[in-house]
Amino acid sequence: MGCHPELVSGSAGRVEVNTNSCKMKVGYVYIMSNMTRTTFYIGVTNDLKNRVEEHKEGSGSVFTRKYKLYYLVYFERIFGINNAIKREKQLKNWHREWKINLIKSVNPEMLDLFEIGIPDDTEQVALPINNKE
Repeated sequence: MGCHPELVSGSAGRVEVNTNSCKMKVGYVYIMSNMTRTTFYIGVTNDLKNRVEEHKEGSGSVFTRKYKLYYLVYFERIFGINNAIKREKQLKNWHREWKINLIKSVNPEMLDLFEIGIPDDTEQVALPINNKE
């Protein structure tokens, strides 16, 4: 199912687009780690804040509970949950060193990003439209 914006009105050089028909759920791919940053878990969700809270409470997954992966060290915001699932599968196939390099590219100290603050915008958002003028 695709997103097709509707033309609302247009005049010479100006076009308005109804973006209400272009709502997509945002997906998040995220990486959790343990205190010593030696074990990683890659997951996908449409509600990052809630999902990380579940992991921290020990109800997120058996794996994260078993290995005490309570620290959010990386996340990507992706338009469309199916795209997020594809990205999750891609990252899960990466070598460990690649994953660490990815994390450190945006979080060099491997801090718990949940403690720093994560976006609270997991509801539907408008698909960005490339307007050429």
